[in-house]
Amino acid sequence: MRLARSAAAVLAFAALIALGARLAVPMVPVPMTMQTFAVLLAGAVLGPWRGAAAVLLYLAVAAAGLPVLSDGASGLASFTGPTAGYLFAFPLGAALAGWAAASGWLVRPLKGFALLCAAHLLILVLGTAWLATRIGPAMAVSAGFTPFLAGAAVKSALVLIAERPLRGLKL
Repeated sequence: MRLARSAAAVLAFAALIALGARLAVPMVPVPMTMQTFAVLLAGAVLGPWRGAAAVLLYLAVAAAGLPVLSDGASGLASFTGPTAGYLFAFPLGAALAGWAAASGWLVRPLKGFALLCAAHLLILVLGTAWLATRIGPAMAVSAGFTPFLAGAAVKSALVLIAERPLRGLKL
């Protein structure tokens, strides 16, 4: 029963990440979405391993061709395009948020917020580094990093607010 509940929670968070991809502000070359909110929430609620597993399931479904990425994208080409670095960083972000939650850091609002911002920054830095190989460092920072900082702070605060009630469900 516990394994089935755990698998259902991983599946549910993979679906939440897909939903987060649909909540997007179209921008070029990287859209602004709610994916990182869902990615970090998965880690914060499920822990580092199951949170990362939910992200990996989401990425596998995308690679298999289901249109779950932003703008309905899918397939292996998405993992070599401009947003590939962000996608590959998602499991690390989920694991960091999960570690912060498992270590008890998220119950301390300022430390929790700082760690969730750090997880967002990890995703942004790795995504921007990949993007820089495609469009150059200056353009990558101005198009793939700077515009996302305020949203990362807001989404970090939202994860901090949402994780505690969801964690109480003992998923």
